[in-house]
Amino acid sequence: MRLQFLGAARTVTGSCFLLEAAGKKILIDCGLFQGSKTIRALNYQNFHFTPSEIDCVLLTHAHVDHCGLIPKLCKKGFKGPIYATKVSCELAQIMLPDSAHIQEFDVEVMNRKGKRAGRAPIEPIYTVNDAMASLKYFSAVNYGECLQISADIKVVYKDAGHIIGSSFIEIYVTENNKTTKILFSGDLGQPNQPIIKNPTIIKGTDYLVMESTYGDRVHQVYDKEQALAEIINDTIARGGNVIIPSFAVGRTQTMLYYLYKLWKDHKIKDIPVIVDSPLAAAATRIFAHNTQDFDEEMVELLKENGKIPQMPQLRICESAEESKAINSQEGSAIIISASGMADAGRVLHHLKHNLWRDESSVLFVGYQAEGSMGRRLLDGIRRVKIMGEEVTVKAKIYNMEGFSAHADRNQILDWLANFTEPKPVNIFIVHGESLAAGALKEAIQERFDENSYIPHYGDIAIINGRDYEIEPTKIIEEVAVKDLEEFLTLIDADYRQLRQKLLRTVFKEPEKLQGITKNINKGWNYFKKLFNDIN
Repeated sequence: MRLQFLGAARTVTGSCFLLEAAGKKILIDCGLFQGSKTIRALNYQNFHFTPSEIDCVLLTHAHVDHCGLIPKLCKKGFKGPIYATKVSCELAQIMLPDSAHIQEFDVEVMNRKGKRAGRAPIEPIYTVNDAMASLKYFSAVNYGECLQISADIKVVYKDAGHIIGSSFIEIYVTENNKTTKILFSGDLGQPNQPIIKNPTIIKGTDYLVMESTYGDRVHQVYDKEQALAEIINDTIARGGNVIIPSFAVGRTQTMLYYLYKLWKDHKIKDIPVIVDSPLAAAATRIFAHNTQDFDEEMVELLKENGKIPQMPQLRICESAEESKAINSQEGSAIIISASGMADAGRVLHHLKHNLWRDESSVLFVGYQAEGSMGRRLLDGIRRVKIMGEEVTVKAKIYNMEGFSAHADRNQILDWLANFTEPKPVNIFIVHGESLAAGALKEAIQERFDENSYIPHYGDIAIINGRDYEIEPTKIIEEVAVKDLEEFLTLIDADYRQLRQKLLRTVFKEPEKLQGITKNINKGWNYFKKLFNDIN
């Protein structure tokens, strides 16, 4: 059999893997690339396979970096079933049309600007009609159910504990009288998240395709509720708003859960809590009628309240007019809005109206990909362009990684420690930036002394039972981009260390500020001159 890595290879987004086995071609995930302009450009390229030849798609969960290119796949000729859990199927019904709407809107804006500049118009990756047409191919499966793809291939979905409906996918392939198991982690959830169950313990596999989003770090252990309350109360005391860029599915519902607990315990005041995302509102409704996937704590809370608990000051904004009105209202508010990486959507309007205000706060509660607006704000950028307007950053910027739906390095390792019968002959490390993937590889080697490999985009694993070899990629263009990204990531790591060192120095010795700033300006101007020729 052949396993080709066509996404989430040395980057976090664009999850897509092509498995050719026992006469079938199976796609595991078909996700949208998110982040920098270079990464997003991969969404426009042709697939490196013929969509009409794919027999089926196995979807790990409904986040768009795992399912967001399915409408394009169908548009290009795929007509087979798309298997996913019941909740993932329901979430796809709202996620994919919303993704298409964003693309149509962005392309419309770019074409208006392009027309004035004399550029040819461009088309969206897919339209709302394309997204709606793809939904008829979704087919629901239950956790633990044996899905027989063919006489020689069976599939089992297990709860990944990442978001509601998320899955590990176990694929059993029989070839040459040998059965080989390949496990795809999708996104491994962080244990003890509110609302959803913990990730399922898996005892063994022959091969593992493992995510590494937080492979280079450990989530801080602290009182998240108290820290969140302090940020909110401090911002209210200054007279500002708390802007929370949040993924519509999973993170928004988690934040509402914590805000409800803080309000109920009188740790925050009765200030307006505004969810400004029609997608998040629709997703919350899907959460509410899928209580079979809730953990015991949430089930008890449901018994106590008789329904999903809500705060009287909670407001859901459905229309664009309601959204615009938020920024003209008086007083403080907590505003939860998509997108989670602050790259698109209504949250941009709230950032535009609050980033310049030193009394406001922006709180990030999820992963921020390289090149995203969220990552740049966390890295300390002082001016950003939002919808064509330069905005000075004066608001306080906070990052609370403890709310992440992804397992950290130690949690990944603890989950891997359960693999005993059999232990994986190789772990393919995906869905992580180069530093994170590399750190996880080292940690796996140190703790388990097991083989692992970080695929390049396009690499192929040739698998025969528990024997395998890697066929390096022939997709030269993407490899060049990835290699440059890896190099730039290393530079970025050095910059962050230097930045922290300079901040500590000026904090201790403020008189050095002028000299340090002068040297930085010299170096930055020289750097810009070196690359003036690059388009």
